[in-house]
Amino acid sequence: MSEPCTSRELMIYTISRLLKGVRHVAVGQSSPMPAAGAMLLRALNERDGLERVQVSILGSVKHNSFTGGAEELFDCAAQGRLDAFFLGGGQIDGQGNVNLVGTGDYPNNPVRWPGSFGSAYLYFLVPRVILFREEHSLRSLVERVDFVSAPGVTDETVYRRGGPHALLTNAALFSFKREAGRFRLESTHPGYDWRDIRGTTGFAYDNEQCEVTTPSPDEATLALIRGRIREELRECYPQFAGNMPGPG
Repeated sequence: MSEPCTSRELMIYTISRLLKGVRHVAVGQSSPMPAAGAMLLRALNERDGLERVQVSILGSVKHNSFTGGAEELFDCAAQGRLDAFFLGGGQIDGQGNVNLVGTGDYPNNPVRWPGSFGSAYLYFLVPRVILFREEHSLRSLVERVDFVSAPGVTDETVYRRGGPHALLTNAALFSFKREAGRFRLESTHPGYDWRDIRGTTGFAYDNEQCEVTTPSPDEATLALIRGRIREELRECYPQFAGNMPGPG
């Protein structure tokens, strides 16, 4: 019997499930778990004889078809050739707004983060944007972000084909209902229940008393994560891969 599934392995597996059906997924830099989830979907599709998945990881040489970096990624999104992407943020609120700038009043933020970069651009263009935050707390999941780097919802008069699809944290999985402009709790991870999520989430959401547990990977999939996926990650995330459980 192998070691039990870790929290990060559960998130990697959940990401692969959220990506089912995509043909091309891109991952920004410093995003090892989204990268692992995309790699896992690619490996599972290859194993099961399903459609090939193209994975483009910025900063990678082996797992990246782009030669022009982020500029080429933006062009690809504008041309409709990108199905899924990931966004994180220091703050995420109940309307799917993302804050990558900092806390407090702009421009005199007492806490500053890296900046918005192309988040709003990709949020409008990529059909399936998965919001990802390993920390599930009242300071990260807020009622209203202090600064909107990328808006989750827009007026119906604004053309937009992209937007939030789901929010995944280390404690729960939410889907996003674009018509209502709010999240729905879909499952809680092992070790948590709906009361934990209610107490650590700063915004209101639907299906508050959800009693569904997030599915864990089976033994074969867990072995794939600890074998092939772990080795593929070494090329661009050697430290992260080195801290993952190995095969056997």
